[in-house]
Amino acid sequence: MAQPTHPDFAAMHGWDRPYEMHGERDLPTYVGLQTFCKRDPVGDAEELMRRHPDVAIVGAPFDDAVSHRSGARFGPRAIRQATYTDGEHSLQLDVEPWAELDVVDAGDANIVPAWLERAHAVIYRKVRDVAACGAVPIVLGGDHSITWPSVTAVAEAVAPRRIGIVHFDAHADTAPDDWGVLAGHGTPMRRLIESGAVLGKNFVQVGLRGYWPGPEVFAWMQAQGMRWHKMREIEERGAEAVIDDAIAEALDGPDMIYLSLDVDVVDPGMAPGTGTPEPGGLLSRELLRAVRRIVGRVELAGMDIVEVSPPYDHAEITAMLGHRAALEAISALAVKKRDGRRVRLAD
Repeated sequence: MAQPTHPDFAAMHGWDRPYEMHGERDLPTYVGLQTFCKRDPVGDAEELMRRHPDVAIVGAPFDDAVSHRSGARFGPRAIRQATYTDGEHSLQLDVEPWAELDVVDAGDANIVPAWLERAHAVIYRKVRDVAACGAVPIVLGGDHSITWPSVTAVAEAVAPRRIGIVHFDAHADTAPDDWGVLAGHGTPMRRLIESGAVLGKNFVQVGLRGYWPGPEVFAWMQAQGMRWHKMREIEERGAEAVIDDAIAEALDGPDMIYLSLDVDVVDPGMAPGTGTPEPGGLLSRELLRAVRRIVGRVELAGMDIVEVSPPYDHAEITAMLGHRAALEAISALAVKKRDGRRVRLAD
């Protein structure tokens, strides 16, 4: 039979001392409700409209559209928690993002497994709610198919202004279909151009390499006026020169840029946790610098970070890269707001 607890047990061990209780944001990042950098959870559409945040994080935990190995459905949670810092001060940009911006975590889209059409519908609605309140959505995927509903929602929200896209990826994602599936993760960029959400000439891809797509798909891309910069060009000209060209091409007519970042654009030695790794990619340092460079120079309509697959990650390397890509974008937006430049989609 268990012995009763000594009546002075708590006092003997100091457990009844009046310890200071810390606020949610002052606790370590692994304690408490898991939101991006401990930002306030604001998931309800009406509450978003009342608050009018500058930026809102959206989770899209969906990977039913992958063509190789899955696991990206666990990406949003992994990205949110893969950090030891709450992002109070950016050393690269010398700014305190939370002092300049109101950033909230709008939570995840209401996704259930094995229902592709429903998943894309609820992602579209979640991103639309964020964009409707004027906040810049930063969407954490999920596989790359989520870019189709995300960009569509943003394009509708900012109309009649037009958006261009800068798309970082090892793969073009412009296939006509994935084994008959029109909404696979290899097809979203074709769907966006076919729907008219983005003009082909303002769709710019950076980091393509490897052995897909073939000549037929590239011929379709060329017919749409799409522009791309393969890794060989980055190797020869340097990342910054290519990024400057990509910005100019994406803004050849449009007013804003949507940034889509597939982590497989980075060399798998620095981003192993992804479904379709392709050797020979960007350094993580080059990608983060490119994010700061783009967001700091353009009006950002939205952003997604996709294909982070925790089951294939090691020591949270890839998830942390995804986290830092979002945080670098937020910090660049903070600099813009501090300098009196426009950040929100609408005011």
